[in-house]
Amino acid sequence: MKIYNVTDPEFKEYGKVIDGIDVTEILDALENSTPLPEGTDYVPEEPAIQNTATAKKIAPTLFGGLPVEFGWCNGHNTKLNCLEYHRNSEFNLGTQDFILLLAKQSEIDENFHINSDVIKAFKVPKGVMVEVYATSLHYAPCHVDASKGFKVLVALPKGTNTDKPEFEAANKEDTLLRANNKWLIAHKDASEAQDGAFVGIDGVNIDLA
Repeated sequence: MKIYNVTDPEFKEYGKVIDGIDVTEILDALENSTPLPEGTDYVPEEPAIQNTATAKKIAPTLFGGLPVEFGWCNGHNTKLNCLEYHRNSEFNLGTQDFILLLAKQSEIDENFHINSDVIKAFKVPKGVMVEVYATSLHYAPCHVDASKGFKVLVALPKGTNTDKPEFEAANKEDTLLRANNKWLIAHKDASEAQDGAFVGIDGVNIDLA
C-alpha cells in the first residue's frame, strides 16, 4: 500500500497541516504523562495536556470558541479495523511518526457500506499537527516503528467520544452512533464488530504489517 505524506497534495482532500503553533509543551506532556500500551488505548480528556499553557492558548482557535477536550490515543497498531467520523474536524499531533488510514465520507454508499480499497495511508511526521476534516473517515493511528509505538494527541469538541446518548433511532445512520459525536463502521474481523458495532467495511481489513 502506498503511504503518502501529509505534505503531499493528496492529503488536501482529507485535512491540512497546522503551522504557527509551538507544540513543544504538548509533546512533553504526551511523552512524559501518558502511557504506551501494548495494544491501543484512548482517553478523551487528559489533564496533563488540558492544563498546559499551550492547550489553553490554542483552544479558542481550534473550533471557533467551542470548549475543547485534549486527549490521546496511544499504543501499537497496524490494522484498519474500523472507520469513524464526527460532525467536526479532529486535530492530531504525535511524539513519533505515525500513519493515518483515511477515506472520505462521500465514499460511503446508501447502505452505509464502504470498500477498504478506497482507503489511503498518510504518514504524519512527529511534531507536526494536522487537522483531519469532518468529512474524513479515520480511526486509530498506526505505528511506523513497533519499538516506539505512537502517542498521539486527539483534540475534539468537549464531550466527543463520551457516553452514547439515549434516543430512539430514526434512520440507518442513527444505528452507527457508538458514543457522543462518534459514528462508527466496523470491519467484520474487528473486535468492535463482535461488540455490536455496525459492520460496513467490505474487502480486506488493511494491515500495514
